[in-house]
Amino acid sequence: MDKLQVIHELASQRPSSARIFKAIADPPTTSLQRLKGLTTGGLPTFIDVGNSFGAPAIVEDNLIHQLVANGKRMVMMGDDTWVQLFPHHFNISYPFPSFNVKDLHTVDDGCVKNLLPTLYKEDWDVLIAHFLGVDHAGHIFGVDSSPMIEKLEQYNGILKNVVEVLESHSGPGDLHENTMLLVMGDHGQTLNGDHGGGSAEEVETSIFALSLKKPPTSALAAFDKSTCQLDMQGRRICLSSIQQLDFTVTVSALLGLPFPFGSIGHVNSELFALAAGTWNLKRLATHDRQSLSELDEWMQNYVNVLCINSWQVKKYIDVYSSLSLIGFSEKDLLHVSELYAQAQELWSLTPESSVLREKESSSTLLPAIKRQIEAYSAFLASVASLARSNWTEFNLKLMGIGFCVMLFSLFLHASSIKRLDNLCGLHSPSSGDSGNSFGMIFAYIAVLIRACSFLSNSYILEEGRVASFLLATTAMLQLRCAIMKKMMLLEALALVFLVPFLRISIELGQLKQAVSSLFLKMDPSRTLGINGDSQFWMSITQFVPILALMIVAYLLYKSTVCCSSHGILKYVIVGSLSNFVLIAIYWACNDNLLNLPMVPRVIMVNLIPRIIYAVGVFQVLILGIVQLLVRETTVNLEGSTIFKVLAMLSAWSSTIIVISGKQGPLAVLALLIGGWCIIRLMRLERNAENEYSGSSLFYALPVTQWSLLAVCMFFSTGHWCAFDGLRYAAAFVGFDEFNLIRQAILLTIDTFGFSHIFPIFGLPFLVACCCPSRQTKQLFSLRLCQVYLMYGLITAVSVTFTILCVTIQRRHLMVWGLFAPKFVFDVVGLVLTDIMICLSSLYYMV
Repeated sequence: MDKLQVIHELASQRPSSARIFKAIADPPTTSLQRLKGLTTGGLPTFIDVGNSFGAPAIVEDNLIHQLVANGKRMVMMGDDTWVQLFPHHFNISYPFPSFNVKDLHTVDDGCVKNLLPTLYKEDWDVLIAHFLGVDHAGHIFGVDSSPMIEKLEQYNGILKNVVEVLESHSGPGDLHENTMLLVMGDHGQTLNGDHGGGSAEEVETSIFALSLKKPPTSALAAFDKSTCQLDMQGRRICLSSIQQLDFTVTVSALLGLPFPFGSIGHVNSELFALAAGTWNLKRLATHDRQSLSELDEWMQNYVNVLCINSWQVKKYIDVYSSLSLIGFSEKDLLHVSELYAQAQELWSLTPESSVLREKESSSTLLPAIKRQIEAYSAFLASVASLARSNWTEFNLKLMGIGFCVMLFSLFLHASSIKRLDNLCGLHSPSSGDSGNSFGMIFAYIAVLIRACSFLSNSYILEEGRVASFLLATTAMLQLRCAIMKKMMLLEALALVFLVPFLRISIELGQLKQAVSSLFLKMDPSRTLGINGDSQFWMSITQFVPILALMIVAYLLYKSTVCCSSHGILKYVIVGSLSNFVLIAIYWACNDNLLNLPMVPRVIMVNLIPRIIYAVGVFQVLILGIVQLLVRETTVNLEGSTIFKVLAMLSAWSSTIIVISGKQGPLAVLALLIGGWCIIRLMRLERNAENEYSGSSLFYALPVTQWSLLAVCMFFSTGHWCAFDGLRYAAAFVGFDEFNLIRQAILLTIDTFGFSHIFPIFGLPFLVACCCPSRQTKQLFSLRLCQVYLMYGLITAVSVTFTILCVTIQRRHLMVWGLFAPKFVFDVVGLVLTDIMICLSSLYYMV
């Protein structure tokens, strides 16, 4: 964004001592994994994602441990993750809490307060200052935002001051004579400010290196692989490239430290050469012979470093292969061993020809050294490539057992549904049930199409679009049936026209160019391409969510008026209506539309969500207690169930809406319209002979549509199956401080509220609204059990195919960037689905 001008100036004015590198990370790109990779020199493990909010100490060999073991004094300031990872390594530390993504300044201000004074002190050898403002600004506001620009401009000023202090004390014998400044990012960001996946925006970041003592020009030119171009001010900027995997060993080599045992990186020649001016090399000279040139010295020193680097990597690979249950294949190990042997053979010639080398000119010696460098580089590159493609061990036996367990689960689901059919006195469809049979067959086809699509990485990326397409297809078939039967035309048309709106929100939510999904952003007009300076359009974008909230509140109010005899359940709904008023006040405070001079805005912004959470928890507890203690005596079982569903959904609604932001009421309206259409269109499958067939065939298509609608809601609310698809800011609605359990609960509700909680607790509508009146409670419970089992079966089929996909694609290039996150989200969704089904079954059937 051309905001760090001081880096551009230094890189253009001092190309021999200052350089910009494009640093390429290995996915996943969560902060914890990147810090672990930067300090150990190894590849990140996917399971470390689970430790992102509670990092355990790193016990494997790492750069920080080697610094301590070799007597280096360290100072750390900023992100407190460093203290969690390395609890007893820093001589002085200034940690600050890092998990409140709404806080852009606490960590940065702490760094600013301590950084410059520390530069004047002599009690440290390595200083780490980890700023977080840019990371948090991206998560909350997106990359192309005013807070991001302000942060970058602040960093530019800080860097300028740091460089001035370092330069003022960089003379001979001064404090920073041999100091090197490294300015870097641990990961990139998508344009909507998230990270965690493997896209180019997430894995590409930068390293700026400045050596205060100018290195020999010949050393930099020897392996200069940079590309130069003119920036916006016409300055010539040279950019190089470095793998983050190589950072640990390069810094270790610069500081003269042993390489971490598990490191598989390659000492970067360009970054290594920047420090050549600080070396005190012994000249290889005789009494009457001229010493080697500076270039020869640097090249020979670099060969020595690569020799040690390669020996360490080879030792680690050998130990890993001997201890690992699976390890590398014999073919791969043989190839690596051959490359190492070739490099060592070239190295072994060095002592044998040392006398001859004294007589050789530099032009003769240089090619030999270059061949050694190329041989070691080929070996290290081969190991890194092999590790990336074959690093993680997969236990195929356990994976096979897990897959068989899922297949057994599917069999139990199907047999249980068939058993319930028999208990209801219903059997296979007769010729008169051809409509039901067609609906069942089409439902099966839709479920299988969606499940099979997970075998392709492209279709996983397009999962939301696939679900909306299948939902649209079922809607079009039902519209055709409605036209032929001349009934339910309004409902069929409503469902057909709802799907395009869901598709638009899915497109906006999935686009990496979009700051966020529809009406999710604090400035939603930018997502829609509306001019932010237009007061009219800004008023519209603020008014539409309020209007949608009023419509939802009105529908709830009408439900209480129509059902006036349900006692405490009615008051639960009234409590939700009160919460809706609080939500409107909360949004007005956030938009500065409401100013209460007696109450500080910060208190209002945090207090109102907490009140809503407390009321919501109380409502759910009351509903559970009433269901356990109060025995139902009503004859109208269907009406009673409908009201219990409304009460439970209203109890959850206010919490989910306030967490999800201004898109919440719109998403609720979409769910209400879609659910109402699906329920009403069930009448199209009505058997001409009797009221309803009531078998699982009758529910197959509606339950499938219900499931597809739930999937569409997940993607249309701005989520997707990747860690950068999580809205971390939602976890801090109403809170500024970080608490692992509390924030995890809020993040789960935001992620799965519209796709799991609402659809599962609302599923009894399908049974209560479309069953014969005056049925027994036992028959009603059996049919409700049928519906829940069918919904669970559809979810389990999708997860089973996801497991199959991950098993087949376990060596795929995108296994950690795409398939593994998809697997995690699906498994979490399946577990949550089963829990919700159990809880809702207890609530509606006990």
